[in-house]
Amino acid sequence: MPTQPRHPINRPVFFVPLAILSAALIGSLWLGADFLAAETAVNDWILLRLGPVFAVAGLAFLLLLAAVALSPLGKTIIGGPQAKPILDRWRWFAVMLCTTIATGILFWGAAEPLFHLNAPPAMLGLKPGSSEAAAFAMSTMFLHWTLTPYAIYTVAALAFALVYYNRREPFSLSSLFVPLLGPRAHGPVGTGIDIICLYALVAGMAASMGAGILALAGGVEGLGGFSGGMPLRWAIAALIVACFLMSAATGLQKGIAGLSVLNTWLFFGIIVFVLVAGPTAEMVGLSLHGGADYVRTFVPRNLGLDVDGDWHRQWTIFNWANWFAWAPVTALFLGRLAVGYSVRAFILFNLILPALFGAVWMTAIAGATIAFDQQSGAGLYAILSAQGPDPVLFRLFDALGGGPLVTGIVLFTIFLSYVAGADANVSAMSALSTHGITPDAPEAPFGVQSVWGIAVGLVAVVLVASAGIDGIRMMSVLGGAPALFVIIGAALSLAVMTVRGRPTAAPIISE
Repeated sequence: MPTQPRHPINRPVFFVPLAILSAALIGSLWLGADFLAAETAVNDWILLRLGPVFAVAGLAFLLLLAAVALSPLGKTIIGGPQAKPILDRWRWFAVMLCTTIATGILFWGAAEPLFHLNAPPAMLGLKPGSSEAAAFAMSTMFLHWTLTPYAIYTVAALAFALVYYNRREPFSLSSLFVPLLGPRAHGPVGTGIDIICLYALVAGMAASMGAGILALAGGVEGLGGFSGGMPLRWAIAALIVACFLMSAATGLQKGIAGLSVLNTWLFFGIIVFVLVAGPTAEMVGLSLHGGADYVRTFVPRNLGLDVDGDWHRQWTIFNWANWFAWAPVTALFLGRLAVGYSVRAFILFNLILPALFGAVWMTAIAGATIAFDQQSGAGLYAILSAQGPDPVLFRLFDALGGGPLVTGIVLFTIFLSYVAGADANVSAMSALSTHGITPDAPEAPFGVQSVWGIAVGLVAVVLVASAGIDGIRMMSVLGGAPALFVIIGAALSLAVMTVRGRPTAAPIISE
């Protein structure tokens, strides 16, 4: 009987970020308002000082990926000409989509456009609630949920796929820097990079899980007609953690892939329901007008040149920071999925197709939200202002005539969405914090996965209890700041490989 591969813990990478997170949790519970004030000050400094770097990086990544696709590197097969894919194209797309979306597209898809419709940036001179403000709101949803954010993931994941499979570098974020630094990328510097990125991802996952807890609690309370308070939120967090750990125990092919395929079909089902039940003509019209504004203002809006600086930092840079927080460790998982496919196929499935999905999703969900809010005289915005973003998505489905059955399906989709995304990322986090991970033995011990899963759950619940939606937004920024520089390094490595025309000194491996 073959022995199972041993994966001893990488002690610095495992214990240091865990200690930092534990200290943050204790500080939040013990110091309360003083800790929140300090966190707010750091958050404001990051947004002010690093905001331009976030903005320029997003645009630069899109240009880099276009250059990669058109270069000889685009023909390279990840893993070599004999490499066999571990997932077919449909399952690959489903896993990629659910790994990167988590709960954000559900929670913010209905809540965020209400802010932009009823409180547009003063610099634009738009009347709140007007058709011009509606076009701006839809354009902003396209900006925040399509090409630019997916470029952040794609750059990091593609760079890792090439160095891991084609250069045979270790399963470590330090491997991203080998094309730049050579073997010096490993060692103490590499360990430091892994520590920083594990912290960044736990921050990003906790922020996303916090949003999911709020959305689920809002739906359960609306469906049951009661207020569950923090006990309900603790129960939801515990159930989420238990489910994604059970899924993680079954591995990629059965657990993560199965959940992701089901979740993706539910996403498409929700889109079809909203397009059929909602004001279809208004939604399509909003999408066309918003899409035209998105294209026309793409460069200045990405860089914050035509909107108020504070608005740009609090919305666009906040969004980029959240995507950056997830990107380093998510890159390990997405890169591992890509074996057997070409670089151009990778860009198609990780950038173009999910961006198109995001545009269709926002046409339906954000379009319906904007249309109903305009028809009811800011009715949904009044709910948002009075009760926060938790119940908005479910009030939208009430307005669509969905009833308890549709509400239950949406609740299940939110739950499944976070479980699928967390499952994949906890798998990558655990692999990063253990030794001996290879393409033939890709999974870390279940005990390590359990520790990280519980840590994410605890941070998320404390975040919801102590600071609510403001704490979720700040945690996203605090996680994205250190990850920003790691992804910039990954982009530079990808640029070096593109200039060389190959990930290694070997001949180009083409389709």
